[in-house]
Amino acid sequence: MKKFSLLLFGVLALALMVPAAVPAAGFPERDITLVVPWAAGGGTDTLGRTLVKNGKKYFGVNINVVNRVGGTASIGMNSVATAKPDGYTVGLITFNLSTYRLIGLNNLTFRDFDLIALLNRSVAGLSVKADSKIQTLKDFVEYAKANPGALTVGNPGPGSPWQLVAAAFAHQYGLKVAPVSFDGSAPSRTALVGGHIGAVSTGLDEVLQFYQTKQLRILAATSPERNSFFPEVPTVAEAGYPVENMIFDWRGLATAKGTPPEILKILRDGFRKAVEDPEYIALMDKMALPRAYMEYDKFADFLAGMEKSLEPTLGLVGLLKK
Repeated sequence: MKKFSLLLFGVLALALMVPAAVPAAGFPERDITLVVPWAAGGGTDTLGRTLVKNGKKYFGVNINVVNRVGGTASIGMNSVATAKPDGYTVGLITFNLSTYRLIGLNNLTFRDFDLIALLNRSVAGLSVKADSKIQTLKDFVEYAKANPGALTVGNPGPGSPWQLVAAAFAHQYGLKVAPVSFDGSAPSRTALVGGHIGAVSTGLDEVLQFYQTKQLRILAATSPERNSFFPEVPTVAEAGYPVENMIFDWRGLATAKGTPPEILKILRDGFRKAVEDPEYIALMDKMALPRAYMEYDKFADFLAGMEKSLEPTLGLVGLLKK
C-alpha cells in the first residue's frame, strides 16, 4: 500500500510538471505578430497597440506590433494575406481593403483573408489649424468657393474614407479644393499643425490630442449626432451642410486564408476576450476610439455590403474603375 501511495504521488507530481495539452498542436507556442498597415501614431496604430497590450493574458504569449506602411496600406495587408497560414501573423485590416479593386489599385479584397472580427467604425472630422481664418464649416465653404483650387485639404491616402468624405462633400457643394494625400493620418495632421496644408480630413479620434491642446479646430463631424468626446463640435447637418451619403471608416482583424479552423477558433476566442478587457475599454474610451465589435461571419456580410455601397460614391468622385 505504501509503495502504491508513493507511486501515485510520483505520477501526480509528474503530471503537475507537464503542461496541459493545448489545442492545435500547442498553438500559440511563440509570440504572435500583429501587422499594422499604417504609420505609428495614427488611429489604427493606437487601436492595435491598445488591443494587444494585455495580449499575453488571453493567448499566453506576447503579441508584437509591426508597422508595414505604404501603398495606401496595401503593403501591410498583402503581407498578411501572403503569410504562412499558421496563425502567427495577424493583421489589422482597414477600410481601404474595400476600395482597392473598385479603384483599380490592386485585386486584394476581404475574400483573400480568414476574418477574425470587426473592431470599430469611425466618423470623419474636418479640421483646420487653430489660428486659421477659417472658423466654421460655412467659412470653409465660402472660402473654397471664392478661391477655387487654393484650399489644400490633406487626407490619409487615395481611396481612404477621409479622402472620399472630403471629395464627396466638395462635389455635393460645388467646391474646388486641392487634395493632398499622405501615407496615414498621423503625417497629414502633422502637416496641418505645421502650416503646410489648409485643412485636413481625418477620423475624429485621430485628432483628439490636438483638439484637447487647442492646436487645431474641428469645423464639423460627419456623424448623425454629436460625439460625447467632442461636445463643442457640430455635425455637418448642424453646421448647415448635411451630407447625402455618410462614409464610415472601419478596422478589423484577419489572418491568412487557409488558417486551420482550430487555430482560427483560438484567435477569435482570444481577441473576443481582449476587446472585453476593462483596460482596453477604458483606453478606447479615453482615446475616443469608438467600439463596434462584430463576429467574423457578420463581418463578412458587412464587408460585402460595404463594397456595394461604395461603388456609387467612388463613381461620384471619379475614382471608380471603369
